[in-house]
This record gives sequence, structure tokens and C-alpha cells, in this order.
Amino acid sequence: MVKKYLILDDGTSFVGEAFGDLSTATGELAINSNLNNYQESLTDPLYHNQIITFTQPSIGNIGINPKSYESILTSAKGIVVHQEENISFSHLKNLSLNSFLKERHIPGICQIDTRALQKYVHTHNVKKASIVNNNDAHAFDQLQASVLSNQQIQSVATPKPYLVPGSGITIVVIDLGLRESIVRQLSKLNCNLIVVPWNTSFSEIKNLDPEGVVISSGPGSPEEIENSVIDNILEIQKELPLFGIGLGHELIAIVNGAKIKRLKIGHYGDNHPVKKIITNEIVYPHQAQDYAIVTDSVDTSKLIITYVDLINGTVQGLRSRDYPTFSVQFLPESALGIENNLDLFDEFIESVVAHRRVKYEL
Repeated sequence: MVKKYLILDDGTSFVGEAFGDLSTATGELAINSNLNNYQESLTDPLYHNQIITFTQPSIGNIGINPKSYESILTSAKGIVVHQEENISFSHLKNLSLNSFLKERHIPGICQIDTRALQKYVHTHNVKKASIVNNNDAHAFDQLQASVLSNQQIQSVATPKPYLVPGSGITIVVIDLGLRESIVRQLSKLNCNLIVVPWNTSFSEIKNLDPEGVVISSGPGSPEEIENSVIDNILEIQKELPLFGIGLGHELIAIVNGAKIKRLKIGHYGDNHPVKKIITNEIVYPHQAQDYAIVTDSVDTSKLIITYVDLINGTVQGLRSRDYPTFSVQFLPESALGIENNLDLFDEFIESVVAHRRVKYEL
């Protein structure tokens, strides 16, 4: 096996073995605590510019299934695992993880104690890392000097609108880095979907005659998004039922006067209990976030907090008091095996139907 090194931006290094592509990579370090579904994470636009570290000890033992992609493109810069497996226990396997990474030119490093790495990263607040062939001074200098692009949405979102036909209500999906599982869930509800680029104007959206709008999840900081996008969301909120997910949730919060902060430790996994305020129900949704709403900045005359993370206290859900608008920070779609939050899609459709009824009565 070829030696490979994971170097961190504080000067620390870990030695392991190469797998996947033999190139080098630099990115933000994302610690993923999911027990499975590594393929969905690797193809998720949320992981753009990131090196994913999986704390699950064995990765690769179910191969790659083309029906599980979150995107045709691969956004992750690299992968760090403890044990890389090429033995598949799934009849759906068509390709090994190692071969998949080689095809996508993604470097991997294995034989790393990923749980020790997780503890170190959280203790020392490490943000950036590189997978390299040598851990010499030059490699560290390059890591320190590297600047990751802040044009993340532009890199992963569709540049042109497209249609996903359905026989039901027409929904516009604003693509900020759209996960295919969102499309799958809305399609199961027979929605006629029109996916539009992130910077589509309100007038262009209105001309499509939608009955509701979904703002997708996506990578990067909400504070780096153009003001015109915020203005569009404000206009949409006034006229159409609106559902925001992930980054979409953060933008809806900003539109309604709330502030956003970067978390000291980002969270990628499904092991945080989240409380649904109205029922006191506890759910364990999939979360993938580096940013969160500042709780004290939420104007309770405009917004109701609907979900709260019981581990880090972050706001996980909002609902408007004045408009048919609601949002969640977590990812309610079921591609990662978490199906106890799919009622949020049903709730959105019910909101659209109710809004249409009121509109025609008027």
C-alpha cells in the first residue's frame, strides 16, 4: 500500500494508506457520524469543498449503488476512513468504493483512527486539512496558503431550469445545491416540479405559475449569498406557500430578521435528538450544518420556533406567524434511512392546497 498523510491546518499530521485516486486534495474537514450511507454523502452537494471523515469504522462494504446518488456530480474533495472494505454484502452493488473514487478522481486515506481524529478536531477547532503524499514543510505551507472558493452554490446548482413532470400541483424548487432525495419525495406526492437556478428572479418564478415554492439545502455560508436572492425570498413569502430546507431555512430566517452564526463545531450525522416543540416528540433527523440561527435574534412576533436540537441548542425549525412559510435546518427526506420526518412534505402540500382554496374563494 502507498503511504498517505492527512495534515491539519494547525500543523498536526496523521499517517495512513492511500486508496481511491492517488492525487492530493485540500478542503474543509467534515466529521460524519452516520452509521451508513457513505455514498449519499459523497454525492451530496452539501459536502462541496469538504474532506469527509467517517467515524463509522468500516466503510465500503456495501459498494456503490447508482440508484442512491444525491447528485450525478461528486462534490467532496476527499475521504478519510479507518477501514476501507471492498467486500460487498449487498446485491445492489455495481461498483466498489475504491473504483468509484478512482473514477471520480477523489483521493482517500485509510488506516486512520477516525474517532481519535474527531476528538482532536473538536478539541482544537480544526477547520481545514489536506490529503498529501508528504507531510513536509512545503505541504503545510500550501495548506496554510490555500483559499477555498466561496462560489459554492454556483458550482453545484443547476445553471438552467428543468422540469420533473408530475400530474399534481406545480411546485418550483429553487436549487441551492439540490439533493435528489428532495425531488424523489415531492415526486412521490405527484408534484409537477420545475427546478430553477438559485438566482432566478421572483418575476420569473411567478411567470411559471407555481402553487408553492421549495428552497433547497446547499453548501456554504448564507451570508455570502447575494442580496437579490434575499429580496426574491421576501417576495415569494408574501404570495406563495414556502418551505425551506437547510440553507433554505437559514435564508428564510434572514428574510425575517434573524441572524446567522458559524458553529464552532459543525454537525454531520443523525445522532442528535431534536425536539418538536408542539408535541414534545423527539426525532433523530439527518443533519449537515456548519451554520445556525442565533436564537436570541429570532423575532417571535414574526416567527415561531418549531424544532430545537437538544445537544447544541440550535434552532432546527421555524414557522411564520403571518404567511404560509415554514422551514427546517435538518434534512427531512428519507434517502439516509430516516423516515420519521416525511410528514413535513405532506404538511407543505396541505399548506399549498389550503392556500389555493382560499385564493379561489376570494
